[in-house]
Amino acid sequence: MKHKLTKSNLELILHGSLLMAMFSIAVPVVINSFLQTMYNLTDTYWLGRIGTSPLAAINLVTPLQNVIVGFGSGLTVAGSVLISQYVGAGKMDEAKRMANQIFSCSMIFCLVCVTLLELFTPPIVSWLGADGETWGHAVTYMRIVALDMPFLFMVNLFQATHQAQGDTLSPMLLNLLGICVNMVLDPLLMVVWHFGAAGAAAATVLAKAVPAAIALWLLVRPSAAIRLDPKLMPPQRDCLSDIVRIGLPTALGHSTMQLGFLLMSRNVYAYGVGAMAAYGIGNKINGLISLPVNGIGSAVSIIVGQNMGAGQPDRAKKGCQISMRCAVIFLLVGGVILSRPPISRAIVSIFSTDADVIAMAADFLSVMALWCFTNGVHNCCKGLFDGTGHTEITMAVEASRLWVFRFATLFFCEHVLGMGVRSVWYSVVVSNGICAAILYVLYLTGMWRKNRVKLDR
Repeated sequence: MKHKLTKSNLELILHGSLLMAMFSIAVPVVINSFLQTMYNLTDTYWLGRIGTSPLAAINLVTPLQNVIVGFGSGLTVAGSVLISQYVGAGKMDEAKRMANQIFSCSMIFCLVCVTLLELFTPPIVSWLGADGETWGHAVTYMRIVALDMPFLFMVNLFQATHQAQGDTLSPMLLNLLGICVNMVLDPLLMVVWHFGAAGAAAATVLAKAVPAAIALWLLVRPSAAIRLDPKLMPPQRDCLSDIVRIGLPTALGHSTMQLGFLLMSRNVYAYGVGAMAAYGIGNKINGLISLPVNGIGSAVSIIVGQNMGAGQPDRAKKGCQISMRCAVIFLLVGGVILSRPPISRAIVSIFSTDADVIAMAADFLSVMALWCFTNGVHNCCKGLFDGTGHTEITMAVEASRLWVFRFATLFFCEHVLGMGVRSVWYSVVVSNGICAAILYVLYLTGMWRKNRVKLDR
């Protein structure tokens, strides 16, 4: 059944309706992304019921976790791009070899990072400005949740290999199982057994371990089209070269972006625990708003990757154009609705009972939602460049978004206009808009047509 599904999706991507191909890939990816977001939202909901301090603690250190995960995700992005192009070119043996190399790199990376986080979390949390209860909650949460990294990357590898083949349903079902486990464990560990932030972290680790075990079992089965094979896991120079060439720019882009988020958190925390909690709530809800467009962006990367592998650049471009129109229209309509103050206030009230937190989070959400349509352009152009292996372009743009445009806007609004905490809100939308415009201009130049993935061995 799995082989038929993959073959059917491959035919649709390369020769069928591009609109149908986009939706067939994007819908499961959106649901999958929603389920992953639910891990954090479930923690946010229950911690908000416990108190503002644990909630602020998790919001403070989440970017630290994302710096590591963001760097490692460069490996899985490289895997998805490389495997999808090999699949499009009909070179399944090369796709299998690349998947095994990605697995080896990911597991080694995880072990190193878990060790470093266990050792250096306390001084990093102190540097971020946390003290008292917030410091204790943040350190406890970070040290426990770091243990989920091998499980997370196992699921990510499964997702990369199956999405590259056009199968986005299986990763979605795995994450559905994980979120069900998390939704049961969160209230049990945090509220019933009173473990607080430690309970939130433990629930996340256990909820990731279950789908990771299933993913490993599915990837080692002899019947799998692309499977793990110990004989192919020892490092191979040509594969590692491709992984570094395609994956390193993405890894650097993701990690520097997340490091920027970490420094943003430090700036927000200067306004108090309430502002930190509001910032975290607003970002998580904005993440939910953007899920459909993130899914469309992932679909663009897969469609472009397979069509470039098959030597069909014009069809790759058409897939990006169709996807971009759908993404922008969706976000424009949805953003206008969610930006209305009564609606934004009602949504953020789900995650906090503190009146000051609700007011700030609702204001943040209103500003972001109104301008979120620029994410449609950003994500689709990014998918196009990633799918053709031009990850150095997305790295440069992603790094600039935080380190140049966001911090420059923050400084101007804060020190010149005196906008206070609202400086943070506007720094987000301005930097996102500028980078979307840059990517669109680069897309118009046609520089993406030069495929950077070497398909000939």
